[in-house]
Amino acid sequence: MTSRPTYAQASKALLRNSLLDALRDLLVDRDWSAITMTHVAKAAGVSRQTVYNEFGSRYGLAQAYALRIAGTFATHVSVAIEENVDDIHGALYAGFSDFFARSGEDPIIRSLLAGDANIDLLKLITTDAAPLITTASNTLTTSFTTSWLQLAEVDAVRIARAVTRMAMSYVAMPPEGDRDVASDLAEVMGPAIAAVYHGNSVASGH
Repeated sequence: MTSRPTYAQASKALLRNSLLDALRDLLVDRDWSAITMTHVAKAAGVSRQTVYNEFGSRYGLAQAYALRIAGTFATHVSVAIEENVDDIHGALYAGFSDFFARSGEDPIIRSLLAGDANIDLLKLITTDAAPLITTASNTLTTSFTTSWLQLAEVDAVRIARAVTRMAMSYVAMPPEGDRDVASDLAEVMGPAIAAVYHGNSVASGH
């Protein structure tokens, strides 16, 4: 049974999301290089010190924003797995499709797709992407082991990290416009997951 968050934890999460929402709104109209912690504080209706207390620095703020994108990806895939029982390809396709459709509305993702993303933000999902991969893959690992897939921990970790890396690479370096990215990823990753899933089913006698 999952314990409910305390009032302090819920308040902290609300503050963090409010600050990240404020940053998202600011990014619609201006480049990351033109946004200060003071701008974020004013947009969120809090003090500048509150923003620093929460994120430590501008880099910490940007990283938290990128981590939320990665967490959103993992959540979309996890929900799709729950909604597509015994359909691995369908689950992956639905999860990827939903994530790419929604992330396309994000100002940072839009700038990546347009090829004019700020270099500091681009690094967060490329050379400095380890925290993002860890965050998303941890969520996916839990989904792979506790859902109807019931993958072994070692298999779930390996597959979750591979799925996350591939999805993030498509965000950082989008393919040609005529490609169905969700379909491509589902076609590539689906058979690998299916092989492990069916292997486990045979071993357990199901």
